[in-house]
Amino acid sequence: MKFLDHLEEGIITFLMGAATLVIFVAVIHRYASGISIPVVQDWLLSINMGWAQELCIIMFVWMAKFGAAYGVRTGIHVGVDVLINRLPDSRRRKFIVFGLLAGALFTGVVGTLGLRFVWENGMHYAVFSAMGMAPGDVFEGPTTPDLEWPTWMVYSAIPMGSYLMCFRFLQVAVRFVRTGELPHHDHGHVDGLDGAQP
Repeated sequence: MKFLDHLEEGIITFLMGAATLVIFVAVIHRYASGISIPVVQDWLLSINMGWAQELCIIMFVWMAKFGAAYGVRTGIHVGVDVLINRLPDSRRRKFIVFGLLAGALFTGVVGTLGLRFVWENGMHYAVFSAMGMAPGDVFEGPTTPDLEWPTWMVYSAIPMGSYLMCFRFLQVAVRFVRTGELPHHDHGHVDGLDGAQP
């Protein structure tokens, strides 16, 4: 599972860094192209950065879907558990397991519906074409306005992130049943500063 943990963290980190860089470059480009330097301004105006906003929106959607799964794994999701924590231990355990399984069911359903949507939105055309099968009258699917990417690729964040979140709910539920422990995030802890002295 360490590989999946690192992959999940790597995807989130990459998306955050790339989105920050794209936004930074787009903002610098917008302001720099307003400066009246004859040759430089003409060159900057010839560069099309209209795609930057769309790309950042896509990256933030993917980041949110994978970040939600990360939140389940690490226990950083906001939860209202005041009443559950006041219950006797045996009832508390049942409510926690029920809640985790309900989360797994919900995210599994969202992932399945999302996969069906992605499949019907052009993924089936891409799969048939990649396998050398004649797509026939199968709908090719729309593309994004600025980047002109197939929208099924963009929307793939829904089934992938939801299925990963479903897996994380099941993973936490199994660990809770075995050990009685839930993931807990210490808000005072900063990764990379373990044992550091001021």
